[in-house]
Amino acid sequence: MSFADLGLSDELLRAVGESGYTDPTPIQRQAIPSVLMGKDLIGIAQTGTGKTAAFVLPMIDILGEGRSRARMPRSLILEPTRELAMQVAENFEKYGKYHKLNMALLIGGTNMADQIKKLEKGVDVLIATPGRLMDLFGRGKIMLNGCSLLVIDEADRMLDMGFIPDIEEICSKLPAVRQTLLFSATMPGPIKKLADKFLSNPKTIEVARPATANASIDQRLLKVDARRKKQVLEDRLRGQDVRTAIVFSNRKTTVRELAKELKRAGLRAGEIHGDMEQPERIRELDRFKDGEINILVASDVAARGLDIKDVSHVFNYDVPWHPDDYIHRIGRTGRAGKTGIAITLATPADAEAVEAIEKLIGTQIRPVDAAAAKPGQAEPRDEPEAEERQAEPRRERSRRPRKPAPAAEAEPVAERPARKARGERPAAPAAPREAEPAGEDEGWNGPVPGFLGRGFGS
Repeated sequence: MSFADLGLSDELLRAVGESGYTDPTPIQRQAIPSVLMGKDLIGIAQTGTGKTAAFVLPMIDILGEGRSRARMPRSLILEPTRELAMQVAENFEKYGKYHKLNMALLIGGTNMADQIKKLEKGVDVLIATPGRLMDLFGRGKIMLNGCSLLVIDEADRMLDMGFIPDIEEICSKLPAVRQTLLFSATMPGPIKKLADKFLSNPKTIEVARPATANASIDQRLLKVDARRKKQVLEDRLRGQDVRTAIVFSNRKTTVRELAKELKRAGLRAGEIHGDMEQPERIRELDRFKDGEINILVASDVAARGLDIKDVSHVFNYDVPWHPDDYIHRIGRTGRAGKTGIAITLATPADAEAVEAIEKLIGTQIRPVDAAAAKPGQAEPRDEPEAEERQAEPRRERSRRPRKPAPAAEAEPVAERPARKARGERPAAPAAPREAEPAGEDEGWNGPVPGFLGRGFGS
């Protein structure tokens, strides 16, 4: 099936062809005809499946007829983050270039006055984050009673960020008769309840089992010692197969420090995290997309929805705290039918988090040797890594049997009469070996006294 079989206009097919796409993805094949027929829709799809185009393409044709009025957008797309909203706006610009549609982007971190001017001219497509939309609505700068098409994108992310009450309030201000499309990677209880309340007899499309990782991503688990994580990451990033990579960390401070160290090591690295101003974040993303840098160190603010072509690798420098974030992080690679590699650096302290991720995705992440991909290094022998040996719990090492010292050899009994006849004195027995002082991991093998188990200042 081609895009021409989905009922899209010639102008839209021309724009899609010029973008380099020939065949629709599974969710596009199933969703586009239903949206064109005006049906409500629930799309359950993981990132990287082409779900953005699944609603953008039919919306362009639907809105091709009709006229916009001042402060009354004809359609509304709700996105949880600024980055996702900007990505959807880029899709409308790319695919809608042969349609005369007005679009406005309402996100934080940008000039509100410019946004109000666009709204006053009238917009066909309004793309917004809930916070900024509610702000402008409260100021009387926007009316939603002319909106006939609503898209709630990344609904599970909206839930995580606490936006569900805002979405319910926004829905209550829209016309009762409208078309509503809801997209989510998973369908937890609160999202199902939201769909039951605001969608009318929706068609449900599910293109992948919820919370599964994309099959085109080669997932690898790299067990490392915490002290060597940065060096192991740097070695991996220097690998010949790493064309472009996103490196994820749990903390903004780590993102900043790691980006600095990678730059200091001569790598072309940038950073993106929540403490950066919006223009700064856009600038770093553009540098990454344009190839000025090929490594982007990011916090989870960038994990969901960023559509950057040809990301060859994703590195989890920190194992994510929430298993769901693992799915969304690694989804930055292996997109649009291409393959990708996701490598997670895990210390012994991460064992529980890794187990939770493997339980969620329903499979074990393939373990790989930390030394295997260092540039110019031969394949390692099949033996435990140094990092694993160093990380062995002290109590376990202390329980290993110590090798006994060799005993002094006793004089053979047969030699004694001959020695006495010669008048020789008995040979002195060999002096016992002096016991070596016990190391810090050996010696006391009983329970740890209470005062030693507490840290200073406890």
